Amino acid sequence: MKFVAQRVLRASLSADGQLVSEIGRGLVVYFGVRAGDGEEQAKKCAEKIAALRVFADGAGKMNLSVRDVGGEVLFVSQFTLYGDAHKGNRPSFTEAERPARANELYAFCAETLAAEGVPVKRGVFGADMRIEQTNDGPVTIVYEI
Repeated sequence: MKFVAQRVLRASLSADGQLVSEIGRGLVVYFGVRAGDGEEQAKKCAEKIAALRVFADGAGKMNLSVRDVGGEVLFVSQFTLYGDAHKGNRPSFTEAERPARANELYAFCAETLAAEGVPVKRGVFGADMRIEQTNDGPVTIVYEI
């Protein structure tokens, strides 16, 4: 499992020309599931996202989590995180989990993250989405388990 978390001031997600989700200060998290991943990895990802200290404290140090600052997470499934372009220029996605199972783990991770006390807004699994975000910093963290 892999995620890319970006600290944002605001973000919105649309699918089929309709606004689906929007957040204020928080994280946009792009989430990928590798073939064979399970609930254990998803739980660890949710815990890591909730506790990731990437927001400034009173001294200006990145010492606070999205939960600490009352932020939100826009949680977006993205199988292309497991795209491999080592051979040629067209990525191979053979490492990505099958869509049905990936969707189950995406939902499980989002629910686990919400149970950690973080408001979660979701994308639309498998849809062609448009995401607008105002990055803050920028701060981008890549995590793989």
